Amino acid sequence: MGLRKISQFTETDHAIVVAAVADAERLTTGEIVTIVTDLSDHYDDIAMAWASAIAFIALVSYATFPEFYMGLIDSFSGGWRHEYTTAEYAAFLLAAVALKWIGTWFILKWMPLRLALTPKAKKLARVRSRAISLFKVGTESKTVGRTGVLLYLSMKEHRAEIVADAAIASKVAPEIWGDAMVALLDQVKAGNPGAGVAAAVTQMGVVLAEHFPRGSENPNELPDR
Repeated sequence: MGLRKISQFTETDHAIVVAAVADAERLTTGEIVTIVTDLSDHYDDIAMAWASAIAFIALVSYATFPEFYMGLIDSFSGGWRHEYTTAEYAAFLLAAVALKWIGTWFILKWMPLRLALTPKAKKLARVRSRAISLFKVGTESKTVGRTGVLLYLSMKEHRAEIVADAAIASKVAPEIWGDAMVALLDQVKAGNPGAGVAAAVTQMGVVLAEHFPRGSENPNELPDR
């Protein structure tokens, strides 16, 4: 079990999860890995898309109501109207659009807003992709019987995934992990992520013990740290 240290986790939370993994694995040949992270992706493409959309809307607005916006510019010169050339108009337009884009980009550097503007389907896909990627690196095919399973929790996206190795996936349908996910999310929503991960691990252990009971030899192939 590998547990990334994040801001919401205390040393007590780490100890609770480590103990839960050890207890769950006593009854099964399955190996449980947990990864908890603050964020699965920075969604830079989402920020760029929003900045571009705002800049485009601004461009359309400037082009539709040029007199209004040029009047605003004149007001800064004390009402003295200047006859601008085509090049000057273009320069004002490009500068205003660029400022809109840059301003929106900087505003969206505030991650809570960026996440709020990211579609749920996009967040779900990114969390799933990250979970699978980490599973392939640290869990897949790391056990003799291919009985590793990853519990992945991404705090800021409020998403969790369970990814199982080949032997487990062949016997356990994804929906079977439902009780584990409910146990996890109920505690996370209550502000107890450590207890949530531990509760989910316990439920995962019940499922694994049913399909992959402990034999006479049960080496601990993945560390419980």
